[in-house]
Amino acid sequence: MSYDENNIFAKILRGEIPCKKIYEDDFVLSFFDINPQKKIHALVIPKGKYVDLDDFSVNASSVEIVGLLKGINKVAKKLEISVDTGKGYRALANISEHGGQEVPHLHFHLFGGEKVGKMVQ
Repeated sequence: MSYDENNIFAKILRGEIPCKKIYEDDFVLSFFDINPQKKIHALVIPKGKYVDLDDFSVNASSVEIVGLLKGINKVAKKLEISVDTGKGYRALANISEHGGQEVPHLHFHLFGGEKVGKMVQ
């Protein structure tokens, strides 16, 4: 899977498609999923052009890596699902075809606000 400049997340980052923003900084943008699977379902995406977690871990700078991880935590706290403010959450990244990735831009799903359930069915 190669990076597609016209994927939906690239368009959201460019402001071509609106989103219900939760958080944004120099490294990440977070917004609510348009088709939520749980009571709280947010997405956290890096601002860089990375296809998946493998691409990101190999090609992102240390500052970008730290920025993404801290961004996930900031979003979880803002949504009051982090261990500090809630009862926990699931962070999920699908990687490539067998991992179920549909959009070729790295993204983490954050699920919370209720018991999430089994990891894989």
